Amino acid sequence: MEEKDKLLIEKHINSDEELKKHFEEHILFERQLDELSKKPYLTQEEEIKQKKLKKLKLAGRDSMEKLLKKYR
Repeated sequence: MEEKDKLLIEKHINSDEELKKHFEEHILFERQLDELSKKPYLTQEEEIKQKKLKKLKLAGRDSMEKLLKKYR
């Protein structure tokens, strides 16, 4: 995430509930992906979970990007 986006999020997160929700989910997905990446190998279920988390994180990022456009 770019620094200018982080600054916009920090500025508007308390007044925009939707932005806050997407940002918190983004952080949660990021942490879960970090935990999976620490494993030396993944089971098939973990690989599926990793792919799903990546898609959810990307979709959330796209949603945040749309919300941030109104603040630019």
